Amino acid sequence: MSEFPYKGYAGQYLEVNLTTGKIVKKILPKELAKAYLGGTGFAAKILWDRVKPGIDPLGSDNVLVFATGPITGTFFPPSGRFMVAAKSPLTGIWGEAHCGGHFGPEIKYAGYDMIVFEGKAEKPVYLYIDDDYVELRDASHLWGKTTRETTKSIQEELGDDSIKVACIGPAGENKVRFACVIVDFYRAAGRTGMGAVMGSKNLKAITVRGTRSITVADPDKFFELAVDGLERETKSKLGLMAQESLGKTGTPSLVELENEIGRLPTKNHWTGTFKDADKISGETIRKKYRTSRESCFSCGIQCKFISHVPSGPYKGTLSGGPEYESIFALGSNCMVSDIEAVLHANMLCNEYGLDTISTGKVISFAMECYEHEIITKEDTDGLDLTWGNAESEIQLIHKIAKREGFGNLLAEGVKRAAEKIGKGAEKYALHVKGLECSGQDPRGQYSVGLTYAVNVRGADHLRSLSCYEELGYPDVAAERYGSDKAEEIMNLRSPKYKAMVVLDLEDLYAIVDSLIICKYGTMWPPIYYWDDFAKIIPALTGIKEYSDIEYVKKVGARISTLRKAFNVREGLNRKDDTLPERFLKEPMPEGPAKGHTCPLDIMLDEYYELRGWDKKTGLFTRESLEKLELSDVANELEKRKLLT
Repeated sequence: MSEFPYKGYAGQYLEVNLTTGKIVKKILPKELAKAYLGGTGFAAKILWDRVKPGIDPLGSDNVLVFATGPITGTFFPPSGRFMVAAKSPLTGIWGEAHCGGHFGPEIKYAGYDMIVFEGKAEKPVYLYIDDDYVELRDASHLWGKTTRETTKSIQEELGDDSIKVACIGPAGENKVRFACVIVDFYRAAGRTGMGAVMGSKNLKAITVRGTRSITVADPDKFFELAVDGLERETKSKLGLMAQESLGKTGTPSLVELENEIGRLPTKNHWTGTFKDADKISGETIRKKYRTSRESCFSCGIQCKFISHVPSGPYKGTLSGGPEYESIFALGSNCMVSDIEAVLHANMLCNEYGLDTISTGKVISFAMECYEHEIITKEDTDGLDLTWGNAESEIQLIHKIAKREGFGNLLAEGVKRAAEKIGKGAEKYALHVKGLECSGQDPRGQYSVGLTYAVNVRGADHLRSLSCYEELGYPDVAAERYGSDKAEEIMNLRSPKYKAMVVLDLEDLYAIVDSLIICKYGTMWPPIYYWDDFAKIIPALTGIKEYSDIEYVKKVGARISTLRKAFNVREGLNRKDDTLPERFLKEPMPEGPAKGHTCPLDIMLDEYYELRGWDKKTGLFTRESLEKLELSDVANELEKRKLLT
């Protein structure tokens, strides 16, 4: 196999046909690295080329990609991540999930940049990788096991408790549409149902052990940049802020902050303030339930913690986190103020392999339907779904994962569940494009509304959320966009300049998700920016074009646009770039954002205009695609009459 010309990459990847059992090692195309960088960029190109529109996401025609980035496995902080992508069984469009821990670097050390799965195995299997040795092994004895049991069983079977495992639990096996992939016991590639895709392919797990090294193009420069990055994360003004919040309590530190600014989702996003926020806060967890601190690979922030409940009805609960998004979804969102119940619910989601956000949101949807008597105990298997009923929440998690009774309906996600229930239930199904809303409220922060609406995954914050105004970084906003714009940008409830910021961050995060580094460093706190990546990427890879900031921006825009094109080819347009009625028409009832709704159309028009897309349809023009060197995409969309 000829040597790959760029550094940072392993230079090869695996093609696994689960139907035939054939595994092929292929050289990574250098053009792919140059044009799409890695991670999300690689997945975007592969899924565009191989996934035909209209296929069943849970069918054998779907393609599943596990991808790393060129920085994965290096000592640059924080660079221990990988991503998973496929057509989403929850939304029917672009599906993507990211995860930290140590699994991603191990793939690189084994000598692979990504793994591409096609087809469906006849019986349960897992993929075993030990450097050059790769094979599919029988996983029938693992089917039905939780993610913890699966990981331990594989490690015992292979006689190595350090081998890395990515697996699904019963939720993925049962094809719950928001099932996730779990690594390192507590880390989740959470959203859009990638665990269900694995389950549909009878793929129980991937296990990997690697002993190779990674070389970089300019070791001295890269070392200098990595040390500088660590200094920024730990000793700079922004880094010290991160250590005080993330380093002290992890993402749960957001609970009280979001409550203060009036956008902590409460009662199925009915309001943005929770009177018992202090009971489920990061500080409460730190003082009463934390047992240890962990870190993802090569991270200076180290925001991961382990929680344990020592006594009471949930005695023995032990799990990672929970993260802010899990606390809101299973806590304030359902009006559950019993933090021990939230910790237990979080553990169950990890064990079953369930996305905590979608799980909490389908339960809060059911609770609101119950409140309005759209459903009754006859529908819920006798469960009392009044707000705050923690025991019913926990029972529903078991039912959802096993697809038992009422849980079978909720396992479809809020969009499908609402359609099946009818009787006005759609009003309480809080989603965008089929993906349940994450832990933000567009009425409390307008840029969230635009982020949700244009997001290729749906109602998700991780592809373009602005933290400038959310967390208070006026100096950074002024430096990046101009002091004349900073005041409006920092105004949580002003639509002005929000399109410019969301677009910029959408493309920036596309680079982040392709390189791949953690959002903590680029999103919160906002340490790295375009000029930093124009130094980091060429020192890492030796691809000279990336030393040009405009080229880096072009690649970011190309990746963002190709993912959007995937959705356009599935039939989406401007009508789908919208928000739930609650955010558009129901004023926030209380708190700092009282009386506000989200003025989406103003921001959306400006966003399309800045992108060069048609404002009426939300579709591309040929010119907007060709300037990103996506003429082949333009040609295909034109044949389908999907260009303006």
